[in-house]
Amino acid sequence: MPFAIRPAVAADAPALAAVAAVTFPLACPPHTTEEAKADFIATHLSEASFDSYLADPARDLFVAEEDGRALGYTMLVAGDPADPDVAAVITTRPTAELSKVYVLPDAHGGGVASALVAASVEAARARGAAAVWLGVNQENGRANRFYEKSGFARVGTKRFLVGGRYEDDYVRELVL
Repeated sequence: MPFAIRPAVAADAPALAAVAAVTFPLACPPHTTEEAKADFIATHLSEASFDSYLADPARDLFVAEEDGRALGYTMLVAGDPADPDVAAVITTRPTAELSKVYVLPDAHGGGVASALVAASVEAARARGAAAVWLGVNQENGRANRFYEKSGFARVGTKRFLVGGRYEDDYVRELVL
């Protein structure tokens, strides 16, 4: 599948929110309620949220697209982690968080996620980061296999709040 990776711009907010609405639920553990998923999307993955993310100078967002259609996106957040659980296990500084990696299901297996992650890692390097970290739900086997294959080592755990319930995430780190 021919696709291109590029930095996201303000005009991409609606497309990014649409991809997020489809893909975020796929990353949730089976016990996550539809209400909790919808609330998280409305609160953190809305078009207004992406407007804010795209305007934040500490963030780099990348979009993968094919024929003008968004297939997926990543979001990198520069700076030390605010979460004390993450800060305690990250071994290399300065660091950046790979906050979001989402690809539409019909584009899985085509190299889109790998290309998006590569663009984000390069952006982290350009910002002077010596490592990139991420959190991923412990029950998300597909994502954990992908991150392991991509060089992100499991270094600890953290909690992630969705719908009033804390989920258990692995913290993974890629030293650059």
